[in-house]
Amino acid sequence: MKGKEFDVFVIGTGTAGKTVAYAAAENGLKVAIADDREYGGTCAIRGCDPKKVLYGFTEVLQHAKNLQGKGITKLPEVDWATVQKFKKMFTEAIPAATERDLREAGIELYHQSPKFLNENTLSVEGKTVRAKTIVIATGLRPRDLNIPGEEHFNISEDFMELAELPEAMIFVGGGYVGMEQAHMAARMGVDVTIIERESRPLAPFDEDMAALLVKSSEEIGISFVFDAEVTKLELLRKHIRVHYKKGKATATIKAPMVFNTSGRVPAIEKLDLEKGNVAFEANGIMVNAYLQSTTNSSVYACGDVSASGAPPLTPLSSQEARIVVKNALEKKRVKATFPPIPSVVFTIPQLASVGLTEAEAKKQGFSVRVESKEVPKWFNAKRMNQSFYAYKTIVDTDSNKILGAHILAEQAGEMINLFAMAMSANFTCEQFKGQLLAYPTWGNDVRGMV
Repeated sequence: MKGKEFDVFVIGTGTAGKTVAYAAAENGLKVAIADDREYGGTCAIRGCDPKKVLYGFTEVLQHAKNLQGKGITKLPEVDWATVQKFKKMFTEAIPAATERDLREAGIELYHQSPKFLNENTLSVEGKTVRAKTIVIATGLRPRDLNIPGEEHFNISEDFMELAELPEAMIFVGGGYVGMEQAHMAARMGVDVTIIERESRPLAPFDEDMAALLVKSSEEIGISFVFDAEVTKLELLRKHIRVHYKKGKATATIKAPMVFNTSGRVPAIEKLDLEKGNVAFEANGIMVNAYLQSTTNSSVYACGDVSASGAPPLTPLSSQEARIVVKNALEKKRVKATFPPIPSVVFTIPQLASVGLTEAEAKKQGFSVRVESKEVPKWFNAKRMNQSFYAYKTIVDTDSNKILGAHILAEQAGEMINLFAMAMSANFTCEQFKGQLLAYPTWGNDVRGMV
């Protein structure tokens, strides 16, 4: 079979894919990379980074609202169109810059999703290529709900590109993305409803902290419909009507825009994995402890698309890519092990977590001490006139070490990093409390949480 031959062929140009491709090129290997979308990946172009830019404006609005009457006399107004222009300063140049940098590294570029022809052969852009090692780093895509009228859904990246905001929005799904975008929209004056099939949002997070976040969300005007399953979307003249079931009852709600934020699934449907003898499951490419395909030793998977058991977070994608570099390129045998992994929901207040929840710790048989408090009168919340500040920490009573921490606070994302570092260092509670941290910072507050 004729065609170009490569040492390494990478599928996906996000954080994980680029890391592997650059490392392979630096090692003098012949490398190619492919993507069927703009080069640069989800996080940088249509995910984490632009989200945080938009989020910054809602922080300003909320701070001003909290301090209105305390010295702030007039609330700021936000020009959404100008906000979008500012956001594009961070995103528009990424695809071209990514392609330029990859080319300068000597990497050959393809602009299509490859398909496997056999274990080491791909078809891409109508060409047949062979590679000694194939690395799959295609990430995730929005989950299909497979209901009538599904074509009328918008998805999270559509929200990021909205030229103007409608008067109302409905989010189907109360995970990270749904909650974050609902908060942004509500603070920009949009009437927001979240429909969630479970009895609560943010299932991986501590139940008590999530309940407080729901309460704070309702105070900014977000409505929730829990234990409801959306069954159909119906296009009206100016609105989209959402049909849903709640128990035995049926109901409808309508809005100009409806977003599918029900979760994300591995982006693997275009790859013809069966022809490559690459096993996969609902969570992605099946891999062993070295992130190598369990059925095709020439294939590795890293980032969100690998079924490694790690959560789909950008820092994990980078970490998995480095492991693939060591195993696939440097021929080492390094297992995919990870330190405690913090995660953050960028609502206001933020919800952050690291380690075990209370339920998980008890299920795993730990003898635990749980400290759970609402502390809106602590200085940092009080000085900003914030109503919601809470934490829950789970400590192993045998070792007096932290098993998990969960924070609802304005700066919970920064605070949880301190818990993650302490847990990685295997600190006891006494060692954690004994750290000297700058005061009066949000970070210093963590010493009072164990």
